[in-house]
Formats: sequence, C-alpha cells, structure tokens
Amino acid sequence: MTDSTSADDGWFAGLEADDRDAAAAAVRDGAANAPRDWPALGLESGFADDEAAYYDALKAATTAATRAEVTEREAADDRQLVHAVRAMDDCTRTANELAERLAEWAGTVDPDAGTGVDYARDLATRETEPEPGQEPLVSLAERVVALADEADDLREYVERQTPIVAPNLSALAGPVLGARLISLAGGLEDLAKKPSGTVQILGAEDALFAHLRGHAPSPKHGIIYTHDAVRGTHPDERGSAARAVAGKLAIAARVDHYSGDVKPELEAELAERIETIQARSDDGSGAGADDGDGAGESDE
Repeated sequence: MTDSTSADDGWFAGLEADDRDAAAAAVRDGAANAPRDWPALGLESGFADDEAAYYDALKAATTAATRAEVTEREAADDRQLVHAVRAMDDCTRTANELAERLAEWAGTVDPDAGTGVDYARDLATRETEPEPGQEPLVSLAERVVALADEADDLREYVERQTPIVAPNLSALAGPVLGARLISLAGGLEDLAKKPSGTVQILGAEDALFAHLRGHAPSPKHGIIYTHDAVRGTHPDERGSAARAVAGKLAIAARVDHYSGDVKPELEAELAERIETIQARSDDGSGAGADDGDGAGESDE
C-alpha cells in the first residue's frame, strides 16, 4: 500500500492471498500515514477469508520480503568487499600460523630450516627432490604458499574495489584500511551512521571494554592506528591525530553512502590538520596535551 492508496482498501488492497511475491513487494515498498485495523480491512477487501488466513498470508509475505531484502543486501558491493577483506585476513593469518608450524617441524630435520612464509616458499619451490620422509613438509609448504598467494590476490581485489565502493574513504584511508573499517562496521551504511568517536576506536573493542570495566585507560585509536597520519605522529599528539583522521573518515563514509560524490578537498583538509598537530610535537608546545582540540572534527 502507498500513501496515495485509500486507507479503507487495506494493506494488501487488490492482491490475492496466494500471490506471495506481490504481497512481499507491498511489505517492502508500502507505506501508511497511520496504523489501522489492517486485519479487518483485509477481510473487507476480500484479501483473506478470516483473520487466521490473513495472519498466515501476512507471515508468508513478511518472510518473503525479508528473504528478498537479505538476498539483495548481501549481493551489494560493500558486502562483497566485507567478505573479501575478511577472507584476505583469514588467509594471511592461517598462512602465518601454518608457516610457524612448518618452521618448528622443519627445524627437527632440516639444518637449513628458516621461518615464515618466505621459508615455505623456498621449500616448496626447491628443484631437488625432498629427502625421504620430508615429503609432508614440502606438501605443507605448498599449502602455506597457496594461502599466501590467495591473500595477495584478495588484496589486489580489495585495492581495486574499495575505490569503486567508497571513493572518498579509500582516498583518505587507503583501500585496505577503508575496507577494514567497512568490515568492522558491518557495511558502508553502518559506517556512515557511526559518529567519528566510534570510527576512531573501531578494532579496539577489547581495550574499550577493559576501560569500561576500569581495568585499562580509554583507547585513543583502533585500527586507524595503521593510518600514516596517526602512526607517524608523536605519541603525545596521537590522540589528536586519531580524532582528526576519524572525523574526516566519518564524513567520507557519509558522502560515499548518501551521495557518492568525490570530495578531494577532504584530503587537503586532513593533511592541513595533521600538519598542524604534528607541528606541535616538533616545537614541543603540545607535549602531553590530549586536550580535546580535535573534538570539533567529530562535529563536522
């Protein structure tokens, strides 16, 4: 039902009770100015024979509408980006864990054993036949290399897709960090709805909960620590830098989600702000100050 439809016609006006697709569309796209006695109107319009049948049809319609909405949402570009960056991190983590296991195992039989993915790659690509009994080591090394290569391929995909899905966020944060922020928030829309203070500590939830329990100080930053503007700032001013970066990233996410316009001025504004913050530590005027001067960033 739409606002232009007479409220007397009921929510499913003109629909057959067994037309589930049309009923689901009415649920997804319909709107009403005020609540009414919809079951009674449904019976009057002939949509259902009795109230039980009306509620059965309503349940089927809302279930179909929810399923369609979830399917559509999961196929969205930002959700594909979320899956890709999470898969990339899973592959990287698993490859490193298996590389540690390989190094520990290989150290018992190979005098030239090394560590990390580089050693696994060296072992997997050796031209000489493995010594008797070392075949499982070579096989494990090949699995490590395959996972590391898959992580690299996924990183390339993320670096291509993030500028398409969120051009402003990608420009300010970099494609991988931008994708991780979208992933941690649950999607671009969810990120766009978050205040900059929340964006600032995404990825630091454990530290935040420890702080709320009184066991740790309040975290100054989460995953945005990997941003050059935060990591490259003196520790005394890092909180201010994190607030400035989070403020601009929050704005970038909102622009990407609600308009999609590219705003290159955001980069210039952030660079200017970070330069001012870093200059304080260079001349010693702001040492130890975390005085909230970046709070204005969260209100932009």
